[in-house]
Amino acid sequence: MLPAQARLRRRPEFTAVVRYGRRAGRPTMVLHYLSERPEQPAGGSPPPTGARAGFVVGKSVGNSVVRHRVTRQLRAVVRAELHRLPVTADLVVRARPEAATAGSDLLRRDLVAGIDRLLPERVRR
Repeated sequence: MLPAQARLRRRPEFTAVVRYGRRAGRPTMVLHYLSERPEQPAGGSPPPTGARAGFVVGKSVGNSVVRHRVTRQLRAVVRAELHRLPVTADLVVRARPEAATAGSDLLRRDLVAGIDRLLPERVRR
């Protein structure tokens, strides 16, 4: 499980990342990456202290059971790789229908390859 401060929760957060961020497509997922999150209005919750991630798993992936399984797998894979992102970054992972039959190893490979494409050379490890 990702801690609350590491999750995207609201629609405007997802929209900003998808609209203004960079995109990398992989066979099982599409990654949307925004290196600098937009300013939040004053008076809201305190600003996040690290990279955040959000997940989009639509009905094209499968029924409810399949979508929840894919979401759990993606959450575990992203949790292991979130440390690679800058603390000001947001990431949205949109599952493709192929993710329904993919194992965790394939999802991890696709995520790592996508992050490698999105991060500048100086940030990669």
